[in-house]
Amino acid sequence: MERFFIKTMGCKSNQLEGALIEENLIKNGLAKAEKIADANIFILNSCTVTHKSDNEAFYILQKAKQNNPSIKTVLTGCIAQIEKDNLLNNPNIDIVLGNDEKLDMFRHLGLSCSVCKIENLNSFNNVFLQDTKKTRASLKIQDGCDNRCSYCIIPFARGKNRSADSDFILEQIKIYENIGFKEIVLTGIHIGQWGLDLQNGENFLHLLQNIETKTDINRFRLGSLNPLEINDEMLEFLQNSEKFCPHFHLSLQSMCDKTLKSMNRHYSVAQALDLIEKINKSFHLPFIGSDIIAGFAGEDEDDFGTTIENLKKSQLTQIHTFPYSIRKGTLAEKFEGHLEAKSKEERAKIIKEISAQKHSEFLQKNLGTIQEVLIEKNLDKKTGMVKGISRNYINILIEPKIDFNQVKNTIQKVDILEITPVIGEILK
Repeated sequence: MERFFIKTMGCKSNQLEGALIEENLIKNGLAKAEKIADANIFILNSCTVTHKSDNEAFYILQKAKQNNPSIKTVLTGCIAQIEKDNLLNNPNIDIVLGNDEKLDMFRHLGLSCSVCKIENLNSFNNVFLQDTKKTRASLKIQDGCDNRCSYCIIPFARGKNRSADSDFILEQIKIYENIGFKEIVLTGIHIGQWGLDLQNGENFLHLLQNIETKTDINRFRLGSLNPLEINDEMLEFLQNSEKFCPHFHLSLQSMCDKTLKSMNRHYSVAQALDLIEKINKSFHLPFIGSDIIAGFAGEDEDDFGTTIENLKKSQLTQIHTFPYSIRKGTLAEKFEGHLEAKSKEERAKIIKEISAQKHSEFLQKNLGTIQEVLIEKNLDKKTGMVKGISRNYINILIEPKIDFNQVKNTIQKVDILEITPVIGEILK
């Protein structure tokens, strides 16, 4: 029997697709190896957001071949989609599969290369992941992106926006309910664009309203959203929802208007700050994360200073930042004013320090509060303690005064007792 080992890089959508690949291969008779040394097929489900992720992928493949020259290597994901023509002569890669082809991987394993023109795809690939190992179910609702941000290669790797049919989504949620899941996480490449390609006039808010009224799932959580996709109507709905977890992730990218314009982002800093303030007023201790690119092309010291000033005064909870990486084929590749790597790293470090401070302050505010916590199916690997996640996205270790088998995969009221690390106690 052939045995495969898979490694997935990158975003939540890619992680979900990695699990889909695994399920597809097992259903077709292959066995999953727990380590690459025990496999004769190695699959790398790649990410191409930055040069760093590209270099890491090629290093992983090279190491796999060095350790076992006879292993069959499969490169799929976003690097394969973008760079397909440049990969076939790489001695460390045996098979190249695109982002659509990987969802039915078994059928393509006999080919050396199968990568469709993803820009020609007009419909969502209705592949369902029935993964019962995790505590929270990830549900992919769309793929692709219709934006053309000047720095971003993803539309070329993922194609245009393609939405799953709402009936298909609701059907999957009901399957998850029957399996025993208490929470779903809606994922995709740009979930706020859900429905815009459908012919029935539905939009993302309509989908959330259907999940609220037509399913019995206990909780749902959202992936990343553009600030312009959260209007007052959506905020009012989410505020009154019994199922929504007050956890937002805003795709901000910069907090300087000049830089946002150069990025081809169509909102202002004032709009972003206003939205963050509205969210904080609408929910009790909401988690508000964000993405910020450090050292974008043409970002001078004043521009960066403006971003830092606005980040500090914002009510964000946490900031995910990374140095800007030039992507071949994007508009920003030809911009003037590209920074040295050291400068970009230094700027990213400053933002990370602000993020750490903000997250610490957020946890402090939660000290002594009672949180509704979904208890994980597995114990924490580091401590061996019971763990769970609150509605507002706090990972909590539970005082060991309970029978784990009685509480796993249940929702419990937890008193937050400590914050470094976060430790809580289940209320009786």
